[in-house]
Amino acid sequence: MAYWEKEIRSLMGKAIHRYGLIEDGDRIVVGVSGGKDSLTLIHLLNERRKRVPIHYELIAVHIDLGFGTGRTEILRDFFESRSLPYHIEFTNIGKRANSPENRENPCFLCAWERRKRLFHIAQQFGCNKIALGHHKDDIIETFLLNIFYSAEISTMLPLQTLFKGKITLIRPLALIEEKKIERFAKEMSLPFGSGGCPVSGKTKRKEIKDLIEALEKKNRKVRGNIFRSLSNIKMEYLLWKK
Repeated sequence: MAYWEKEIRSLMGKAIHRYGLIEDGDRIVVGVSGGKDSLTLIHLLNERRKRVPIHYELIAVHIDLGFGTGRTEILRDFFESRSLPYHIEFTNIGKRANSPENRENPCFLCAWERRKRLFHIAQQFGCNKIALGHHKDDIIETFLLNIFYSAEISTMLPLQTLFKGKITLIRPLALIEEKKIERFAKEMSLPFGSGGCPVSGKTKRKEIKDLIEALEKKNRKVRGNIFRSLSNIKMEYLLWKK
């Protein structure tokens, strides 16, 4: 096994142990959009079950957003080839989010509606956790997005308990950089592809991503420093309202 391949498995294991993401007996819905991140996530979580001393169950869930990309059949074949329990739900979320009546913030509505469906499906299948494919770069970008556009200091969490503990969101790829995930997905021949979103590559998140890349050309430590700052908070040097 190549070093980079060992590294990505090690980093996911490190995140799971550091943040207490998976416990014996968990039933986990894994949100699979069909992109490189979610397919890497379901691949690694499924593979990991064979070599850890705890038992947990996975249900792969794909929510078809209604863009007509043909990705659903590809994902169905992928799940069945790995004997993964799965659920596919057809919706018009993408079309509604990108309708003329909702031009201002299609990403928010789309993400909100998808998340609601995942909560309902997790409840339907008796699952206590939902695993999402967000990675280290997503956490960094969300931190800056919230500062620049929401005037708050916050980001995605590797583990987030909701509804008084009934559902817990987990992000096992939280310590892995996007470029490493992309390489893994390609090397493993995972069938990732575009979800057909018409605003892909035109979002504020893409602007933040480009900004970080530009800064990294002058200082390679920028990305890592932003991530480490989230665990190095000096409360006495923050402004507080009286």
